[in-house]
Amino acid sequence: MPMDPLVSRARALWQELAAEPGAGFGTPGRPTVLVAPDSALAPPSWVGVVAVGDAALITAPTERAADSVRSALTGLTTAALTDPAAVARLLPVADLLGPAALGYLAPDALRPAGRTPPPTARLSPRHAALRALLAEAGPSDAGESGLADVTSPVFVVRRGTEVLAAAGYEHWPRATAHLCVLTAPDARGRGLARQAAHAATAHALAAGLLPQWRARPPASRRVARALGYREVGRQLSVRPA
Repeated sequence: MPMDPLVSRARALWQELAAEPGAGFGTPGRPTVLVAPDSALAPPSWVGVVAVGDAALITAPTERAADSVRSALTGLTTAALTDPAAVARLLPVADLLGPAALGYLAPDALRPAGRTPPPTARLSPRHAALRALLAEAGPSDAGESGLADVTSPVFVVRRGTEVLAAAGYEHWPRATAHLCVLTAPDARGRGLARQAAHAATAHALAAGLLPQWRARPPASRRVARALGYREVGRQLSVRPA
């Protein structure tokens, strides 16, 4: 049976991010575990777990850490490999990040932003109004959004000169557009993130890129699903004890 095209493209991306030539996803119950200190699957010196479809790829910073991961996690279901509680029961853990859901959008799957969406404008990523939005959102939400790292134009919904919602994307390997979305705290729940993200996603698709939506908050994941993104994987980062 042919592999789902979104799964195939997502795996190719994360294999490249593993920074280990020839890296490949394992099979159900037997994830691939690699020693890859330069991996982008997790912060430096952490273990990175990415599950896409029914298989997973794990990178570890040292051979010792890789041996511990193989011994502890081989045999787990693919879903359990990105379950913090399941991993913490089997592996000595000092800290965890995630899991984050990984959503991707097929070229013909983008859904409308809404019945009467507000207009969007386009700003430079370094525009002062975007810096003001990041400051208003606070370090936690701003960092979660990734908006400070975008390399595309930023699509915004404004009230006068104030930016209420903004979305752009960071260029990742394998022609991937990593979506970054942020809404001002007092403007949430009004569909503005969906409108800005729709414009950014359409821009990525027009450039021939694969839109990726990585998110932990349920509200962000709902916006992605409303636009047509399909979750095909999850990512978990583990700092071994």
